Amino acid sequence: MRIILVPGLWLDGASWAEVVPGIEAAGHVAEAVTPPGLESRDADRSGITLQDHVDALVARVDAADRPVVLVGHSGGASVVSGAADARPDRVARAIYVDAGPAGEGGIVNDELPAENGEIPLPDLGAFEEPELRDLDEALTARFRAMAIPSPERVSTDPLHLTDERRYDVPTTVIATSTPGDLLRQFIAGGHPYVRELSRMKDYEIVDLPTGHWPQLTKPVELAAAIVAAVDRTS
Repeated sequence: MRIILVPGLWLDGASWAEVVPGIEAAGHVAEAVTPPGLESRDADRSGITLQDHVDALVARVDAADRPVVLVGHSGGASVVSGAADARPDRVARAIYVDAGPAGEGGIVNDELPAENGEIPLPDLGAFEEPELRDLDEALTARFRAMAIPSPERVSTDPLHLTDERRYDVPTTVIATSTPGDLLRQFIAGGHPYVRELSRMKDYEIVDLPTGHWPQLTKPVELAAAIVAAVDRTS
């Protein structure tokens, strides 16, 4: 199976470097993408939109010779949701890492401070303690070294979805900083955060207890969770 890995805000394809070997050792092809505007710190990203990221991922899906699995971390969830909506018959499974499928009109985060059309990585003190779990001093330094400002509009543009066949796409949520039991409680209570997930006809929630960036803190375990989800895909 071809597995396309989509990073969240501030990260490029190289952020999946320690996850890819575990996926490929299981016999799959891993394709870690760098979204438009994340090619370098010097790239001009002021005009790049969320739809540009979706379109770039759809092009990767179209280039494959068979249906693919899409993996979206954090803000990459909206990109994966957009691609699954655009090509529901070409996505064998959508996997969301510490995130979930985004619904019509969903916004990644419009509260992050932006400068000149881009959003630099904020001080990590802006994140909640569970998100920072296992992110020790060395990994924090590595994260800061690899971080690239994200295009502002990728974070603030509303996602537009049109095809309800997206609800037919098998879906996995890998719960890291938010426990799976809490997500299930949210679903039972009709919480808006999981509204789109609850509409999926075939979904599962699997736990991988760590912080918000498991590709850094638990890459081997994350690869295993992705492979296990793919193995459950018919």
